[in-house]
Amino acid sequence: MSEETLDKIVSLAKRRGFVYPGSEIYGGLANTWDYGPLGVELINNIKQAWRRKFITERTDVVELDSAILLNPKVWEASGHVSNFSDPLTDCKKCKARARADKLIEEWNEEKNTEIFPENWAGEKTPTSDLYEFININKIVCPKCGKLDWTEPKAFNLMFKTEQGVIEGEGTQIYLRPETCQGIFINFKNIQTTSRKKVPFGICQIGKSFRNEITPGNFIFRTREFEQMEMEFFCKPGTEMDWFNYWKDFTYKWFISLGVKEENLRMRDHEADELAFYSNATTDVEYKYPFGWGELCGIASRTDYDLKQHIEFSGKDLSYFDEAAKEKYVPFVIEPSLGVQRTALIVLNDAYTEEEIKEGDTRIVLKLHHTLAPFKMAVLPLSKKLGDDARKVFDLLVQKLGWNIDLDMIGSIGKRYRRQDEIGTPYCITFDFDSLEDSSVTVRDRDTMEQERIKIDDLLHYFIKKFIF
Repeated sequence: MSEETLDKIVSLAKRRGFVYPGSEIYGGLANTWDYGPLGVELINNIKQAWRRKFITERTDVVELDSAILLNPKVWEASGHVSNFSDPLTDCKKCKARARADKLIEEWNEEKNTEIFPENWAGEKTPTSDLYEFININKIVCPKCGKLDWTEPKAFNLMFKTEQGVIEGEGTQIYLRPETCQGIFINFKNIQTTSRKKVPFGICQIGKSFRNEITPGNFIFRTREFEQMEMEFFCKPGTEMDWFNYWKDFTYKWFISLGVKEENLRMRDHEADELAFYSNATTDVEYKYPFGWGELCGIASRTDYDLKQHIEFSGKDLSYFDEAAKEKYVPFVIEPSLGVQRTALIVLNDAYTEEEIKEGDTRIVLKLHHTLAPFKMAVLPLSKKLGDDARKVFDLLVQKLGWNIDLDMIGSIGKRYRRQDEIGTPYCITFDFDSLEDSSVTVRDRDTMEQERIKIDDLLHYFIKKFIF
């Protein structure tokens, strides 16, 4: 897929009500996005598909919705206050700002080499080492081509705010940069009240906020985003078995959504790029229009987080295994997925241009049925048939409980094309013959084939079609 195709998707997303630029009437706010009527449905369908597979269909996983604002000691314990930062450097000539570690990584990619500062640890490499390496190897500014960088400085990625009624006299707190810490601090609560035995998982879907210096590529990287995360607690020594299990499980979930397998790959982290709390990490990567990039991560976080919260809170978060009469701090496996990135890849893979005949190209979003904003659309052939078509619409909505469109505006051909563009799997046309034979015409989005179905048989027909 090309950058040109991404531009087409961005255009379609706005035109059809999936995604709008944030604060657009005021000139916008860089890299913020609002989700329109169809975007909300797509996002909700992604989250529901994830909940169904990771929670509903399992007996060893429960769900949590923790607060966005947490006691600031949580972020001290997790290491975010002291370690969650990027090494930023500014070009003195054009004032462009960049991450020093990314400049080095991109330079290596361009030169097809793997030369790094001694004791290379990406953003955790001492800023003085990054600065010296950039100057020795003459890594110039990608915007103006000059070699005149400021010495990198650590830039904390957490958004700060203040809790209190009087400005300047409140407590400094943070918008959470990740959802998992809310799970860790509730581990004991959930284990006790749900009566789950290790191994078991706790899932959460929620907003996170990171003051990214280089957001971009549409909804790929934003400062406000939504995560679907699970922390799976297991006995020390069994973590690698569970790590491999959740790697495979997560990968297959993407495939089940209709994501093209040729656009996916698994990349295991080398020892020198592992986070300090992890003994194994694998990224599921996707071939975006701008190149391969991370889609989600599966990490073995060891027992680091629980032990940190035990130390900083003074509370016992260990687990007692009644059967083995053994007490231990569980290890944790974390599959972490971005909602917006998942939406981006399904839009990318679904976007299709088909030449129907010479000079006539059809744009269609071939979304998996589970993700389509509308599962079907009811189209009266004429406005005179609107009341009768509405009865079919009411029947389907009330009995199936799905999101269905009632589209009465425009010619039938234009309405078909509109529904194709937004990914509606089936269109149901109520015509004048329907008054006589109590049947409707059902059109398939992908094949454009049409079938005459009795109205009384519609429920059974669609239930069979939508067995996921």
